[in-house]
Formats: sequence, structure tokens, C-alpha cells
Amino acid sequence: MFPKLLVLAAVLALAPGAISQAAFRAGIATKDVTPDPMLPVSGGVGPSKAATIRHGDLTVRALVLEQDGTRVAFVSVDFLGFPKVLGDRVRALVTSIPATNILIGATHTHSAPDCYGFPDGKGGTACDLPYLDRLVKDTAATIQSAVDRLQSAGLRVASAEAKGKIAYNYYAPALYDPRCSVIQCVGADGKAFATLVNYAIHPEVIGNSRGICSPDLIGPLYERIAENGGGTGIFINSAQGGMVTADNRRAGGGENSDWAECQRIGRLLGDEALRIVSDAPVQANPPLRVYARPISFPIESPRLLAVLKASPLGFKTGADGRVTTTLNVVNLGKAQIVSIPGEALPNIGYYLKRKMRGQPNLLFGLTNDSFGYILTRVDFGSFERYGYVSQVSLGEQTGEILIDEVLKFVAEIPEPGMP
Repeated sequence: MFPKLLVLAAVLALAPGAISQAAFRAGIATKDVTPDPMLPVSGGVGPSKAATIRHGDLTVRALVLEQDGTRVAFVSVDFLGFPKVLGDRVRALVTSIPATNILIGATHTHSAPDCYGFPDGKGGTACDLPYLDRLVKDTAATIQSAVDRLQSAGLRVASAEAKGKIAYNYYAPALYDPRCSVIQCVGADGKAFATLVNYAIHPEVIGNSRGICSPDLIGPLYERIAENGGGTGIFINSAQGGMVTADNRRAGGGENSDWAECQRIGRLLGDEALRIVSDAPVQANPPLRVYARPISFPIESPRLLAVLKASPLGFKTGADGRVTTTLNVVNLGKAQIVSIPGEALPNIGYYLKRKMRGQPNLLFGLTNDSFGYILTRVDFGSFERYGYVSQVSLGEQTGEILIDEVLKFVAEIPEPGMP
């Protein structure tokens, strides 16, 4: 499917005359995909838990950008993860954007149906295949709806520290990235109609053990963005592995795990995202270039290998026992975006942002696949605290492979801002 050299996805063929003008355009669309009746919800490897209550809506959101013959879709789905096997089914249904230009990321809520097919311990799985079939079709239709809504737009991009009690590292409280990056599209009337928030956090205030189906804090984030003039919100996670989670700690000990706490954190993150982007200059026609190449990793984890083999979704591995997905680099104006197919630990995220070539640099975590935690070999299995994240990582080489491939990739393509 991929040539040996990097793929400049922007030059892949579209329908004749599909894009003719050079002006920057953007379109956004959403779809409610909350299951009715309720389905069990998944919080990670292992059995799902029954859900009978609904707090907020699970949604699919697609932001499509277009400039001078290049079109890209940033897609966000309210699930724990969205593996390539489902993503490729979505891409096959979309004819208006090259498949390698469709980046699908999961928000990582722990209160939504299973999209992996995790074993339930009884020889089966809670994965509902008819629901996933509808989800695939709804996701493809949402992307096309965003294409149909393309309009002339200006662009704001900014990155700064998000202030307040939003996230922390459960393993080592201060070891997380507080920076929030924001991409905002502005219409001809000067008003924002789409705001993408890129921030590292586990949306697991509620979790999967309370019988609740929910987008967690991401739902209130979207509501806040809409209420305060940011248009339609879309969230894509960053390097939130091991364990950069929502800061729902109580002052006297314990945690707040209710919907009110989801609202507090989501609204605060929305306020901070809008504050960060508010003074960014509007770019009238920012260059847009999309690049893609395959990236593969060995499967060294017996636990994850068992999940792949038992899942009814038909996960594929190569003859060499490796798994492969798409690595994307997107140059948007002077900013640079890199996709990460899992949950990279924050030290990896900091290092990649420091070595990338954009102003600012963004990492789209859990995007194009969800291969569990991504650690460097010096972290893998090194501390008792890292026992779980090491067990649900592909292996100790995953982080090294990701870092090497990303840095090689960004060095081979033009710098952001080049036409």
C-alpha cells in the first residue's frame, strides 16, 4: 500500500475538479453515536461493565481543512481507542479525501463501548459488532458532512500552559505537560466556527465501574467552547501515557468521580483553550501539507497479542509478527503535527515536541491506532509503578522506534510554513 519512500498524501488523486481554488477552507461536522439501548462500557484491557445511566453524548467529530489541492481530516471519536482495523473501514467509505489524509483519534474516555474486542474472561467479548458497523458508517458520513460544509476560513494556532486544576501525573504528580495547543477556524464574519483542543489527559473521572455511559470531561469541554464563542469543539489527546489523568483529587484525600467534576474540569479546559488562542493572529491562507508513511512495531507483549488474536475484529499482523499503522506529519502554517498510535509517556512527548520543527508543535495521541502504552526501553519494566503500563505496551522497543521514525520523518520533509 505504501511506497518505500515517504508518501506525499496531498498529491494522491481526488475526483477531477474536486479542489480547484488555492484559498484556505475548513468545515466541521458532528454526529451523536451514543448507543440506544445502552451497551457495556470499557475502561481498558479486560471485561466491560454494564451501563444503565447516560451523562452527556458520545460523538464523532470531523474537522476538514483544505488548501491549494491538499485536504486533510482530523477526526475525534469518544471511545477508549479506535484501532486501525476500524479506521481503515472508515477510510474505505470516504472518496473525497485520500485515505492517508484521514487522521482518526480517540478521546480515550473510559465510559464508552469497547472498540477492541477485549476478552471478557468467559471466552467471549462485550464488543457489539452491529454497533461498530453503524459507528464506522456514521464516522465516514460525518467526515463527508464536514467536506460538504467547507467554507473560506482564517486560522488561529496557539500553544501555552493551561492554568488551573485540570491534569496531573498519577505516578509522579508534576511530571506531565501542562501545555494546551489550539487550532481555531474563523469564518468570513470574523467569528470562530471550529476549535480543536490538543491536550494530554485521561478522561476517566467517571471510569467504567459506575454503570455510566459518558464522554466524561470532554462533553462539558465541548459545551463550554460552544457557549463562549469557539464554535464546534473537537478534542484530540496528546502524550498522556503513564498516567496523565484528570486532576479530580479532593483536598482531604480521595477523588471526585461524578458528573459535576467532569463539568468542572471540562469547562476549565475549555476556558483555558479559548484564552490561549484568543490573541493569536488570524492567518489568511496558511500552507497545508500532509505526509504519511508506514510505521511498524514488534509485538512482545503476551497480553496484547492475546487480545489481538481473540478479538472478533480481525486484527492483522505481518509474517514477522509486527503490527503496522500510518504515521502522519502535518504542516499547518508554521505549526507541525505528528500522530502517535497509542499512549506515549510524557517524557517522549516533551522530547518529540522539542525536536520537531514547528511553531508550535502538536502531538495527536491515540491517532491512527491504539497500541497501548508507549515507553522507552529505559522506562520499560523499570519501576513497580510502571508494571501495568509495561504489561499493556507492545514492548520495550516501541518508544525507541517511534522517536527514531518521527525524527527521521520530520527531517526529510520541508519545514512548516513552506508553500
